[in-house]
Amino acid sequence: MRRIIVTGVTRMAEINLNCPLPLPYEQIVMAHGGGGRLMQQLLDRLIQPVFDNPILAQKQDSAVITVNSAKLAFTTDSYVIKPLFFPGGDIGKLAVCGTLNDLAMSGAKPLYLSCSLIIEEGFPLADLKRILQSMQQSAQKAGVKIVTGDTKVVEQGKGDGLYINTAGIGIIESALAISPQKIHSGDSIIINGDIARHGIAIMLERESMQFDHHITSDCSDLSGIVHGLLDSGVQAHCMRDLTRGGLASVLLELASAADCHLEIDETAVPIHEAVSSACEILGFDPLYVANEGCFVLFVPEHQTYQALEILRLDPLGQQAAVIGKVIRPKPGGMVTVKTSFGTSRVLNLLSGEQLPRIC
Repeated sequence: MRRIIVTGVTRMAEINLNCPLPLPYEQIVMAHGGGGRLMQQLLDRLIQPVFDNPILAQKQDSAVITVNSAKLAFTTDSYVIKPLFFPGGDIGKLAVCGTLNDLAMSGAKPLYLSCSLIIEEGFPLADLKRILQSMQQSAQKAGVKIVTGDTKVVEQGKGDGLYINTAGIGIIESALAISPQKIHSGDSIIINGDIARHGIAIMLERESMQFDHHITSDCSDLSGIVHGLLDSGVQAHCMRDLTRGGLASVLLELASAADCHLEIDETAVPIHEAVSSACEILGFDPLYVANEGCFVLFVPEHQTYQALEILRLDPLGQQAAVIGKVIRPKPGGMVTVKTSFGTSRVLNLLSGEQLPRIC
């Protein structure tokens, strides 16, 4: 509380101004799972301090652990997408590909997955079979096996159809230590494909909106393209797939972890014309829209063109492009974007969520 004395010619008034800071949330809100600022606060201030240990402190999508002489990656994720079926995939394909991608971002070759189902009473068995078959097909295509799991049923009206949790184990055969801490000044920032298709495809399907161009989710397994890159000798410093919060949130997270300044050229970021139009109509910034088949790669500047050539050999990398670079010395944790107008803007984490239930 501040006390301000205001004086005048004929009178003196005492005014009390009470401007308290906003109280912290006492309950979970939807934005806590949206990939923005509230989610980061939940992780940093509650979840991670409770479970604090050196492996968790890596703050990677996959924990990297050593068992005897083997270097393993271990990850888990839960999928609560709505709708369950969407152009380009379904919750089953999403669960498998999402977990494979988290393993791949640490340089691991995926080996085994788990599958745990939380099914709402009344859910059609035909839909469940279709989703399970989709999971199996995606796993077989990647050369991995689903080897364990669990099934629970909740009362009707309390489960939103179906939730899936998957965990994955992979082996890291490369000697590279891939992490945000390995990002170096001068590194090139490369993306493998166009952004924002998954989030927009989900939104249009959910709201039954029709556009002239059919927009399909980019939901894909990235493990193949990643290992083609690593096997070619590219010294990847860091990789991260772009899911909740999109490209912007991932870059901000990495800039903070690496204590560096990332500079992005907005005109270099691939985006499909139909997706760009949909974002403009719906009022979304595509840099913050979710993806499920996109990742960013940090490589030494001298290996930039080698990395691009390798990526473009894969169908998932044909639009690969250099979108920016790492700058030091600059304020750590900053991401700036050069716009098409020649100006520059600073990216910030969203305080809420832009697209709910997209993964």
